Amino acid sequence: MLKRLAGFMLATGLLLTAQPAHAQVESGPWTQVSPSFSVQQRGCGKVSDLTFTLTCSTGSGDQRAERRYATHGSGTWQFEGSFRIQSLGGSRISLKQTFKDDPGAGPYFMLAVERGGRLYAVHGGNTIATGATVGTTVRVNTVHVVGSTHRTYINGSLKHTVGSSGGNFYDKFGAYRTASGQGPATVVWSNIRFWRK
Repeated sequence: MLKRLAGFMLATGLLLTAQPAHAQVESGPWTQVSPSFSVQQRGCGKVSDLTFTLTCSTGSGDQRAERRYATHGSGTWQFEGSFRIQSLGGSRISLKQTFKDDPGAGPYFMLAVERGGRLYAVHGGNTIATGATVGTTVRVNTVHVVGSTHRTYINGSLKHTVGSSGGNFYDKFGAYRTASGQGPATVVWSNIRFWRK
């Protein structure tokens, strides 16, 4: 019986076929990676696994609850994750960030949400998508070609493209009060994956 099962699996390719890493957006080949991360909790920010909470309504100070992933250099990098806003008593909360990690550098791309569900780019204020309302799950993919472009996809559709310089960068996600924002807010992230090519 075992010999017959093994023969069937071999004949159908089940034993010999390795599954390539398939990213949700853009063609590969992609290699899935697992960068290390640190947890950042500042001000009234609290992190519990993939739940990120800002407990206060203050409109000043450093209020953040985030994961900060390891710095990467040249190449093409893809982030994927889904978020669900569990509650949003405030507005203008950053959800996903790409930071430049060179001396004197800082946030390069920030995806934030306003009360009502508008997703926007903090730098420039352009609307990226709508519909990120409380209780709705939204998938975010960012594809960063270092030295060329940074593309943002919402639920699989390309929504925003900006030019990129060379250098070192890293990804962050969670809940972070923007300069014009305030909590409280609770955001639950899931299905976090990274690829490179």
